[in-house]
Formats: sequence, C-alpha cells, structure tokens
Amino acid sequence: MYMIPYNTARSSSSLMDLFDEFERSVFGANGRRTPAFSTDIRDEGDHYLLEAELPGFQKEDIDLDVKDGVLTISASHQTDSEEKQGSYLCRERRSGMFSRSFSLEGIQEEGITAAYNNGVLELKLPKRQEVLPQSRKITIQ
Repeated sequence: MYMIPYNTARSSSSLMDLFDEFERSVFGANGRRTPAFSTDIRDEGDHYLLEAELPGFQKEDIDLDVKDGVLTISASHQTDSEEKQGSYLCRERRSGMFSRSFSLEGIQEEGITAAYNNGVLELKLPKRQEVLPQSRKITIQ
C-alpha cells in the first residue's frame, strides 16, 4: 500500500496566481519548489501516520473529507480587504485555499482520527485488516 497524493490544487484569485503561472511557463510544472503544503507519511505497523505542515492555520480553517476512497485535506486563509491594501515591498504570505488528495486504498476509513497541534495536522490511518477466508463444515442430510 502506497500513500501517493493525487494532484496538488490551490485555488485563489490573486496577483500571486499570475506569478505562479509565469513560473510554470518558464520552469515547467515540475519546476515548482514545493506542493501547497508538505506532508510526511510513516508506516507505524498497524497504521500509517500522515503529518501535514499547516503553519498559520487555525483548526477551524482545515477541512478533512473522505469520499469514494479519497482523503482530501483542504485549508483556507482568509485576509481582510484592508490587509490586502498597502504598499508591500515583498509579500510572500498568501491567502486562498490549499488542497491535497490521497488515495485510501488499504485504509479502514471509519477508523481515521485527526489531531492538530503547533501547525502540524496528524492523521492516524489504520490499515485495513486482511480478510482471511473462513472454512465451515457442511452437514450432509
């Protein structure tokens, strides 16, 4: 079982998207430095531990959705219109929605638990137990 992320998606209607589009056109899609947010996935025996770095987010900003065998982690930053104005010399902090999806193949979906501490989202993904065929006796009548 491999935890391979589907696509990395970020939707935001800002000037930074124009710069991202320019970066993709010059360096290609693989030239991006990092995905929307970084994750580590460890095999801990009976479960996988997925850790997603989401610094600056509040627990209420994060949404976890499981649908059709896919786990989607979404987080959104909202900025005030007042905060968007001003004359920045450099602005690297972005607002918008960040999202990544992961296949849950081999995962017991109803057993997934989540915790968020110090900017790190931890998801415990219990492995689905292999169903062993059971034998039974048939009585002859």
